[in-house]
Amino acid sequence: MAAAAAAARRLCALGLPALPGARGYRAAVCTQLAQPLLVQDLPAPPLQPRQVRVRVHYCGLNFADILACKGLYQDKHAPPFTPGMEFSGTVTETGENVSAVKEGHRVIGVTDTSAMAEECIVDEKMLWQIPNSVSSEDAAVLPVTYGTAWLALHHRARLQPRETVLVTAGAGASGLAIIDLAVSVFQAKVIAAAGSDPKCQLVLASGASHTVNYSQDSLREQVTALTGGRGVDVAIEAVGGDVFKAVLQSLAWEGRIVVMGFAGGKIPSIPANLLLLKNVSAMGVYWSRYQREDFPLFSSAMSSLLQYCQEGKIHPHVGAVFKLEEVNEAFSHVLQRKSTGKVIISMK
Repeated sequence: MAAAAAAARRLCALGLPALPGARGYRAAVCTQLAQPLLVQDLPAPPLQPRQVRVRVHYCGLNFADILACKGLYQDKHAPPFTPGMEFSGTVTETGENVSAVKEGHRVIGVTDTSAMAEECIVDEKMLWQIPNSVSSEDAAVLPVTYGTAWLALHHRARLQPRETVLVTAGAGASGLAIIDLAVSVFQAKVIAAAGSDPKCQLVLASGASHTVNYSQDSLREQVTALTGGRGVDVAIEAVGGDVFKAVLQSLAWEGRIVVMGFAGGKIPSIPANLLLLKNVSAMGVYWSRYQREDFPLFSSAMSSLLQYCQEGKIHPHVGAVFKLEEVNEAFSHVLQRKSTGKVIISMK
């Protein structure tokens, strides 16, 4: 069986048709870096012990997927490969020694790649059951964006009730997740920065107390005015470049800044004197690394988020839904900064 599985995986990686009698499924395949993805029929390999086969309903699209397909992500993947790190779906088959889930269970799952397909095989420990009251669409939004937001606010920044949070790229998927969790779960106040007036209106409707359009106004001056000169307790920064420096300068005494990404394309340097003058702390949050370094914490985040969703405390924002055949249009939608909230790929 191991030899057959290996052969099936080789065929799958090469995008070759399935062997006679083998089941197949469709997947988005990066056959060449920095080129459009192809939707291909791939063979379904047999399960190994502790593996689970899931019929994917929705796959979350992340900027990391786009970078991976360009060869620019920190975790490199050699073509051909199928992108996609998170999904929601239904268990269709379980391998030997699987006890956490059963056929028919609705689940969310996490994987390094391969989720942007009609079918995905993962280890059972990377699956969490979706409560009956939570939709598959909402569930697909939780692992990466809300997982990152939870780790940034709870584990890294140690956000406390009534503290003030500044979040950049506030209308993006992670930004809206930060706002949702900070306000609804952590009982904090949020100032959200975004790059256009419509996006500023969206973050206000999503729970932010104040907003700053940093394409028109000085972020530092606006934050100073909004906080009465004190600054913010916590900043979650996802843009980089000059925005990062303005955010760092907007921290209060003993404030904390968490680096979440560099959507603006420029990785900033940190002037150490700015850390010294206000006794501030600068740190990062790298979601997928917690899978390897602290899985109990990673799993706890997933379980907590599903519970918050079940209790109606958080409300994931799905900005756009694309079909699998429209995967390249979905990538362009994100790259052109047309997206607000989470973009998901539907396999239905």
